[in-house]
This record gives sequence, structure tokens and C-alpha cells, in this order.
Amino acid sequence: MTDKLLALRHSAAHVMADAVKSLFPDVKLGIGPAIENGFYYDFDLEHRFTPQDLEKIEKKMQNIINKNCAFEKKELSKKEAGALFKEKGEHYKLELLDEIPQSTVNIYGHGDFIDLCKGPHVQKTGEIKAFKLLSIAGAYWRGNESNKMLQRIYGTAFLERDILDAYLEKLKEAEKRDHRKLGKELGLFSFFEEAGAGLVFYLPKGAILRKIIEDYIFQKHSKKNYQTVITPHILKSDLWKRSGHYDYYKENMYIFQSDNTEYAIKPMNCPGHILIYKSQRHSYRELPIKMFEAGTVYRNEKTGVLHGLLRVRGFTQDDAHIFCREDQLQQEIIDVILFTKEIMDDFGFKEFEIELSTRPEESIGSNEEWGKATAALINALSELSLEYTTHPGEGAFYGPKIDIKLKDALGRLWQCATIQCDFAGPERFDITYIGEDGKSYRTIMLHRAILGSLERFIGTLIEHYGGAFPLWLAPEQVRIIAISEKFLAYSENLKTMLDKENIRVTVDRRDETLGYKIRQAELEKIPYLLICGKKEEEAKTASVRSRKNGDEGSVELERLIKRLKEEAYGKTV
Repeated sequence: MTDKLLALRHSAAHVMADAVKSLFPDVKLGIGPAIENGFYYDFDLEHRFTPQDLEKIEKKMQNIINKNCAFEKKELSKKEAGALFKEKGEHYKLELLDEIPQSTVNIYGHGDFIDLCKGPHVQKTGEIKAFKLLSIAGAYWRGNESNKMLQRIYGTAFLERDILDAYLEKLKEAEKRDHRKLGKELGLFSFFEEAGAGLVFYLPKGAILRKIIEDYIFQKHSKKNYQTVITPHILKSDLWKRSGHYDYYKENMYIFQSDNTEYAIKPMNCPGHILIYKSQRHSYRELPIKMFEAGTVYRNEKTGVLHGLLRVRGFTQDDAHIFCREDQLQQEIIDVILFTKEIMDDFGFKEFEIELSTRPEESIGSNEEWGKATAALINALSELSLEYTTHPGEGAFYGPKIDIKLKDALGRLWQCATIQCDFAGPERFDITYIGEDGKSYRTIMLHRAILGSLERFIGTLIEHYGGAFPLWLAPEQVRIIAISEKFLAYSENLKTMLDKENIRVTVDRRDETLGYKIRQAELEKIPYLLICGKKEEEAKTASVRSRKNGDEGSVELERLIKRLKEEAYGKTV
């Protein structure tokens, strides 16, 4: 976001707060920053905002903009500012004021409206020419669940109207692609309140989609010399204390007692893989040892952050840990990055962005180890000539990390792959290998996932493709529709032929009109429809309707099967 756009959006947030205050005088103001793609403001008001209210607020904002009021900055002492906001009854501003260490603060005003603010702003309200209020949400004051829930209004603003219009069109398209909506329409997954929040139930088609992805990822890992392992879902708390998770991650763990012993449901797979590695001695010749697991984990996420498949409490990671020598570390990181790109290409993601996150304040391990780990990540990225942004202090508690964010069909970024370099865990668990000289040396461990969680990745795929999956991923690749009951036998024979070629196919046996069945199949985004009637039965053909090309006419069965196989399995390993 440019400085000019930041100032514009921040100014729009102030104008929105002014409009809300004018329309609802009893409102108390929270905060209103500019954010990526827009701005928001938090309000404390007994009245619950509605979409109709947003229309009224927009009109009021436009009135304020038309007045072309100047944004004026004043510097006040904290005492003066406190008296001002106390008189206005703005207790949230007083709370913010108390936390400012400086003796003076900045106040920005336009017209009769003032706010505690450090800026920046545009010169006059008239400069805000392209804005739109988007949605209403709940937000705890200061992001703390123990505080009051406020109402948050989101909006956006751009420097030009045509840019705003394009952005709003993109939002409409994103709404159509919302994986929660499509997941329900396409019969992929569901959540049940009586089962608990954030727990995914895969419906038959969703289970098929997940199995396709799992089979693919297992084959890929096998070809890259990863060894598949399976670890228990619960482990003694002593193990989590040793790994550091108990101290740094306990609030996200489900912990319980059994036989006077404390256990935790695993939020990570790494301690289990470490135990497997330690179960026997290893020579330098064996390294690297790569362990892979499609491991289901559970994390006690707060209800307010749960979001469809993207943020859940139970999910499965394509998790792997690479145990290697220090001299192998950089090459292993390079290999994981290249492996990630190879997999994402197959799934149709061609662009990505990379972030490097460094040591947080609360962490384990020595500065020397963190320095080596960070250098290995940076050197690997440099070797591949990959650009990245650095996020200081946002690494895992045990090591720095690389995050690879995919760019979807709408240009949105999705967090998937991660590579974490860990010297501290091997130290805590005394993980070693025997060197060429017969002495014991410390093993280095890489934590990595490529898809991330299957749940989040499936959500990403749904939105990337808008539910219209390529043939190899489509849970139902072909649907056969008989023109009448007389041609069901021929349809079933055709299904048998496709079944033998591992094509996922169904026959629509419902007593409905042909037009209805075709429309339903199109709504369900089935890639291929095969229409069978007298002409097709006599000629041993099928009338093909494809999602891509529409009505293609009759196609000879052998040629059709060959085409489906090539399209469906050209992407597989």
C-alpha cells in the first residue's frame, strides 16, 4: 500500500466514524485503521447495524466528503486530550490515551469531528472520491475475548473509481467462489453444531476429493524417498514438556488425565517422529532420513477465528521431518522448495510469494543455533534466486521458517507450505548420528509441510477453481444420463467400461426430465455428461457435453475413453 493510499483509507475511516456518530449519537468510538485492501472502524452501540444502515452511513459520508472539510492536526498535552475525550464520553479513547508514554498526543479533526490519531491523512475530505462500505462483523475490543464485543464496519477506498469498481467485481467473484457456500452446494463437507465447532465432516464427494489428494501426495513422497510413518493421536504431557510445546503452546492443546497420568492430544506430529528416529542408532551414511505422515492433529482454536475449512480445530497435515547433517541442511531446504513448486504446478498454482520469519522473543535455543538456522534458509532462497520478505520475530518458538503463499485465480494469497529449521528440538531430545570417525554428532531437523493442512488446502482449491475442478481432481468425473428408462441398460454397460478404466462415473437413474438432469449436472460442475439414447446405443457412441466446450455431439466410445484417461491422469505421478 502506497503512502498516498494509506492516508486516503485512514481518512475514509475517520469520515465513516463521523457519519456513524452523526446518525447514532450514542455510539462510542473504538479504533479505525487503514488495512490491506481497505479500512475499518470499531463501534460500541446498542443498536445492531444492518445492511440498510450501511447505505445510510455511505450517504452521510458522501455529504461530509462534499463539504470538502480540511483535516487539521493539533498537538495537545495528555491532560488536555483526556479532558476533551472525557467530556465527549469516549472512554475507549481514554483507555488508549493512558497507554501512550509521551506527554503530548496528536488529535486530527475535520468539521466538528475529532479523533485521537497519529495520521496520516489527506488534506481535505473531498479527496475521498472512490469508497464503499462492505460488511459488518463483531470484534472484541483490543482483540481480547475478555473485553466487550464491538461492531466493526469494514470498507474500502481507492484513488480512482475504476480501480474501486474492478475491486468490487473481484469481491463478487470471490463471494461466488466462497468454499463454505460451494462446499454445501457441491456436497463436499459439513459442520454439525451438535458435534462441536471447527470439526469437519467430509461428505461422500468430499471424501473422494480428499482421498485423491492423499493418494497423490503419498505417491509423490514415495518417489522422493520419504518413509511413511504413523504416530498416535495422544502422547504423555512429559513429551510435550520436553519438546517445549507445553510451555509455548499449551493454551492451544487439549489436555486430559488417564490412569493418574496427564496426556495431550497432539497439536503437532514432530515429537512422534523424533521418537521413531531415536528408536535406533543412525550412521552418517543413512542421512538424510525423511519421515512423512498424513497426521491428524487437534488445536484448541478460539471460536471467533474458526472459518470454514481455513481455520478448524481438527485437521490433517502432510507433515514431514527431515533428519540431516549440518552440511546437508541447505540442500535439503532447496529440495523442499523445489518439491513444493513441483506439487503446486500439478494443482494449478503457478505463482507464489515467500516470507522468511525470524526468532520471536519467546523461543528456545541459543543465538548461535538460530543464526545457523536462519542463514541456511536465506542461503537456500538466494541459491534459487527467489525473492522474499522478512518478518522479524514471527518464527516458530523452536526455529526460523520459510512460508510459501500461493496466489490463486483471483490473485489472493493462501498460506500453505512451510519449512522450519530446528536446532533446539534435537538438542532437547539428544538426537544424534554416528559420524565417519565413530563419534556422536547432533542431528539437525527440518519440519516441513507442503499442502499445509488438507482442510485448508481443499478450501483453497475450491476457491481457486470455483468448484469446477480439473478432471483429475473432480470427485465425479463423468455422469451418464439416459434419455429414457429404455436406455438405462446401455448406460450401465458404458459405466462398467469406464469403471474398468478407473474413471469416476455415475448413472443418473432419477425419474426426471432430460433437461432437468442436465441443468442439475451443470450446477454440480460435473466435467463430462454422456447422453445415451437410441442413436447412441445403435452406433455404440455417447453424446458428449463437456463443462468446457458444451455440446460436442456423438463420440465413439474407444476414442472417448482414451480422451478421458489422458485428461484425467496426465497430471498424476
